[in-house]
Amino acid sequence: MNVLKDSEFVFKGQQGHYKGKVRDVFDFGEELLMIASDRISAFDVILPEAIPCKGQVLNQIAEKFLKATEDIVPNWLLAVPDPNASYGHKCETFPVEMVVRGYLAGHAWRTYRDGGRELCGVSLPEGLKENDKLPNPIITPTTKAKEGHDEDISREDIIANGLVAQEKYEELERLTLALFQRGTEIAAKQGLILVDTKYEFGEKDGQITLIDEIHTPDSSRYFYQDVYAENQQKNLPQKQLSKEFVREWLIENGFQGKDGQKVPEMTSEKCEEISQRYIELYEKVTGEAFVPANNTDIYARIKENVDRFLERKS
Repeated sequence: MNVLKDSEFVFKGQQGHYKGKVRDVFDFGEELLMIASDRISAFDVILPEAIPCKGQVLNQIAEKFLKATEDIVPNWLLAVPDPNASYGHKCETFPVEMVVRGYLAGHAWRTYRDGGRELCGVSLPEGLKENDKLPNPIITPTTKAKEGHDEDISREDIIANGLVAQEKYEELERLTLALFQRGTEIAAKQGLILVDTKYEFGEKDGQITLIDEIHTPDSSRYFYQDVYAENQQKNLPQKQLSKEFVREWLIENGFQGKDGQKVPEMTSEKCEEISQRYIELYEKVTGEAFVPANNTDIYARIKENVDRFLERKS
């Protein structure tokens, strides 16, 4: 199957082009076009092989959840001209990512396992084991690095360093918890637990606006509700839907993004396995069957759809 590895497009009216780890962003002045590629990253490294249908999964989950949360906070999205492309407002972004955790998993667990009892200035209680539910959801922000690794940062340091003014940061916290609650409720209806996720915000005409993607497997972790309690009681790993299984595979094969480490071979079978996990998450979290777009020539399809959209818009 054809995959979208690079988005070397030129569109009418385009003023600039920025390539992110997974998304390619095309500047149209007050608005922008974001194309979700099939690239996959882990430990802030773009892996060498692309994953079939991954970009479509991310784009369509994000669209669904942006629409499902627009009563909580305005978002950047205006239109979805192609299964891999979203078009919306350009916003002045806040230089932090709002990570929210309801369970002790992933990075939080690794910190706790290694003796840490504080994460981003938030104290963690004693006596927890991996994947335990936290007493209350906690916010553990990171810096938003343009290059290299995002770094954990505390609420106090964000405010003290002037990254975000206190009043606005407090509003970001309120919105983060409200979005996490909504995501938790939607996931529960599908038999899933929203474990942790991240949100990015910007400002449009002075108004806080939700940007980028939300509740996708790249930004979130889900557990299966029906086996959660039994697995915790028996100290078994949780069955989960997220990108964590990719990170675990990389760690098992000696790669964590550190200097001198080599990405293990990504065979066509491994890429297909990852693709199927992404599709499974789409279907589980949305409750809808995934319908792959026509990927015979994915580049031509996106170009035609976006060109037609821009023509109508003008």
